[in-house]
Amino acid sequence: MLYVKRKAFTMIELVFVIVILGILAAVAVPRFTATRDDAQVSKGRSDISAIRSGIVTERQGRLFRGQNMFISRLDANVATNTAGVMLFDNNGSAANTILQYGIATGAVNENGHWIKTGPATYDYRIMGVSVRFSYVQGTGTFDCAATVVNNVDYCAILTD
Repeated sequence: MLYVKRKAFTMIELVFVIVILGILAAVAVPRFTATRDDAQVSKGRSDISAIRSGIVTERQGRLFRGQNMFISRLDANVATNTAGVMLFDNNGSAANTILQYGIATGAVNENGHWIKTGPATYDYRIMGVSVRFSYVQGTGTFDCAATVVNNVDYCAILTD
């Protein structure tokens, strides 16, 4: 009996490979989604820390000059709900810089981005939820109120 060497895959072998690739994809896709959410939370925490640090640094500079008031605003009069502009970069003049490099705003419903919502309020959107932060000039605080959706406090996620 003579045996001939095969040079191609059988249909069963191809189906088997496709099934394995499908299983791997089903496992990997949810992990990538969770990784994106984790990255957006980390970015938000980093931004909040930098903003708070910038407020304190500006206050220390003012105290050194004999002024005891906190900075009046965190941006150069940026219009509300405007995408593609810089926030937190200055207070209307180069002498009052909060962050050396500002943070670009995103679209109103874009996850992982800031948007200005009022004269002293800013929203950071994570996992489809907008978390509102307010700047209070009298105390120099940049905080958020509890934002609870489906028993998850998104403010606590960003600030704890």
